[in-house]
Formats: sequence, structure tokens, C-alpha cells
Amino acid sequence: MQHQSLYRRFRPQRFAEVVGQPHLVRALRNAVREDRVGHAYLLSGPRGTGKTSTARILAKALNCEALTGDGEPCGICDSCTAVAAGTSMDLIELDAASNNSVNHIRDMTEKAALVSSGRRKVYLLDEVHMLSAAASNALLKTLEEPPSHVVFILATTDPNKVLPTIRSRTQQYELSLVGADEMAPHVRAIAEAAGAPVEDAVVDYVTERGAGSVRDALSALDTVLAAGGIPDDRADVNALVQALARADLAATLIAVAAATAAGVDARDLAERTARRLRDMFLVGAGVEPAELPQADITSARELSDAMGRRKNVRALEATGSALAQMPQSADRRLTLETALVGLLADEALGAGAPEAAPPASAPPTAGPAAARAAMAATTAP
Repeated sequence: MQHQSLYRRFRPQRFAEVVGQPHLVRALRNAVREDRVGHAYLLSGPRGTGKTSTARILAKALNCEALTGDGEPCGICDSCTAVAAGTSMDLIELDAASNNSVNHIRDMTEKAALVSSGRRKVYLLDEVHMLSAAASNALLKTLEEPPSHVVFILATTDPNKVLPTIRSRTQQYELSLVGADEMAPHVRAIAEAAGAPVEDAVVDYVTERGAGSVRDALSALDTVLAAGGIPDDRADVNALVQALARADLAATLIAVAAATAAGVDARDLAERTARRLRDMFLVGAGVEPAELPQADITSARELSDAMGRRKNVRALEATGSALAQMPQSADRRLTLETALVGLLADEALGAGAPEAAPPASAPPTAGPAAARAAMAATTAP
């Protein structure tokens, strides 16, 4: 039998199973129970926080044949099982990243006018910010005069790229990263449900790797269970960060070389390093990220003290620069090495005179914009 990933096998089927989004669950369950469901919703938030899962649960509830008193779908009627199996004719899912033309949206809106077999027809548009301008305008026209039996659920990781006129015609809910205090019990429960109970060290590792994303955490748990233990994938980042803290150029390049020789992609190394540097910066500033286990907070504090605030910021800028340039780079490792060599050269020279600002169209290569790029890369899809 083909293995099914944990995040698909244990996808939430009821509102009560959605982790870490109480405001959203409460609002949607009340709307269903009191028959006050809107014609359009915009669910935004980082990847793996439950946007599409929640949308599917709402689709279940709207056509459930035996809705419970608290607004939960029964999960066993024909309509609920069809949604769970992905065969429902009343839930139409469209990936806006690959179906982003005006013709795709026009075809969808024409079909939306047709009567559904259930009480409501639900359209789920994932990554709606990827729609073309013409497609967005076509969607806007439908949202202005929606069919009474249709509910549109728009999901996005970047709500600021969605037309303001579309946002204004939806009920908007922002999903947040899940804190370690909720993620850890969830990871433990999933492992037990999968018949593979795990130790505290595994729970802490998986929680840290998830970084607030339930899907990423369960993917990490899958990896641990397949490997039979915690893989040693923190050593490369620790070695690199410690070398940067010492401003040791040779050790920095050796750390990058060792990681790539072990099969680690340079972008993955840069993303994990940026995440570590971000955690160090926040902890050093007196902020303890909710998604981090306590052991990682302690480790981040020690590294932050060793590196210092100024060097921490500049290292975050350097990794942000590398990550911003990698999509256009033919050699990701060289891009990362160049950024880190530049960082340590500036440190050795006392961070000399500032260079001229790059053109407005160029990706950020230094300064606060690069730091923001590095932080964003730790949560972007």
C-alpha cells in the first residue's frame, strides 16, 4: 500500500480539529449554526496553518445532512464523505497559481450560476493573489453580484497582493502560526494516532522544524519516523552560525562546503540559517517566539550573546541578500558564499563606507529590506 503523508492522513475533518485558530473556528461555527454564512471569505496566513482545511470543513458544514447543534458537520453523511474523498460536486477547488487566466475565472463564474445538488455550492480559490489582473477583475464582478446559492472562499499567503476591492467584498480572517504550546501536544497526538508514539526530544525537534506550520511539522514527523530517529540536520546550521559569530571566514566556508557535500541544498541551508538568526535576534531583544520550544530559546539566547546584536543583524541581512538572489542564480552555493564572504569582509574592515543604493527594481541586497526578506523566507511557501 502506498504511504500517505501524515498531514494528509490526519487533515482536520471538523472545526474542533483545527489547531491554533480559535477565532476563525468560533466565527465560522457560529455563522453555520445561526445560518449567517457570508457569500465570500478571505483566509490569509502562512503556509500550513489550515486555510484550505478550514475551507473544506466549511463546505462540509454548509451541505451536511445531519449538522450537529454546535455547527459541526456530522462527517458520515453522503455529502460529508464526498467532500472528504474529494469527489463532491458542490465543492470546486481551483489553484489560482496554475489557473490564473481570465478564461479560467469566467468559466468558473459561468458554472457558479448553475444550481447545485446541495444547499450551497462552494468555490475554493487557493493562492488567489496569483490571479492575473484581468482574472481578478472578472472575479470582482462576480463577488459584486454573487449567486445566492454560492459561497466563495479565497485563500492566500499574501493578502496584500489581492485587489483591495476584492478584499473589501469578503469577510477576512488571518490565520497565525501555531505556538509551541499547541503544536507539541498536537504532534504527540498525531504520532500516537499513527501508532508510533515518540519521545519528548522528537516532539521538540518536530515542533522547532515546523516553525508554526502544522503541515511542515507533520512532514518533519514523517521524516523522523522514516529515519528511525532525529536526523542530524541542526549541526550544519549551528556550525555556520558559530563560525559567523567568531567572524571566522575559513570556518564559515568549511561549514557551507560540509553541508552541501552532505547533500543539503544551499537554499535550504540559507533558509534554516536565516530562521536561526531571526530567532537569535528576537530572543536577544527579549522576545520569545511562541513557536519555539524552550530548549531552542535557551540555545538561541546563548548564540545571540556570543554574536552580539549588530553582527546578528548584519548576518541576517547577508542571508536575506543570498535568498533574494537565489531565484535568479545558476549557483546557489556560490551566491550564499559570496554573501557571507562580503559580510565577514565588512566586519574585518569595520563595515566601511556604505555603497550606492541598488536600482529600485533590484532585489534587496543589504539593509532592513534584506533582513525582512530573510525573515519572510522562513514562512513563505
